[in-house]
Amino acid sequence: MFKLFLKILKNPRLTISKTEITKEQTEIIVIGEKIQQKVRKLFKGSLAIRQVDAGSDNACEQELVALSNAFYDIERFGIHFVASPRHADMLLVTGPVTCNMAEALTRAYQATPNPKIVVAVGDDAIDGGIYKNSYAVVGGVNALIPVDYAIPGDPPSPKAILYGLLHILEILETV
Repeated sequence: MFKLFLKILKNPRLTISKTEITKEQTEIIVIGEKIQQKVRKLFKGSLAIRQVDAGSDNACEQELVALSNAFYDIERFGIHFVASPRHADMLLVTGPVTCNMAEALTRAYQATPNPKIVVAVGDDAIDGGIYKNSYAVVGGVNALIPVDYAIPGDPPSPKAILYGLLHILEILETV
């Protein structure tokens, strides 16, 4: 991928042939198209996600930000991040819930309209991770609000997050 980037830098008018698309890019496109089909069916076109940092070390946030870059580009699959929980269908919560963020997380949860989906992203959000039993940490997200799904990893890669979202959407479709 880096060699391809250098080629483009040297010649900005260079077009990318299909043979230069890697296996990983193909997998992302296939996953994304499946997600897009589920999003259209379940959410009438787009899935609005509000990401809440409950006190993380920003590792998971960096992976979530990567979902918006040109390689993953999840917007093309009908998923977008929103600034307010009032506009969200899903809350993605990262990090262990710190004492300072407990009230903010509760308020975000209460502001999200029903039916709401809560996903704990990363090991810290699932059970507190390496911060478990710390004086400054309440615990995992489920210590404060009900969690519907979890995407494990420390941090989970963008691809793992996409797989997790696809799995969640498949479960929602069968319910």
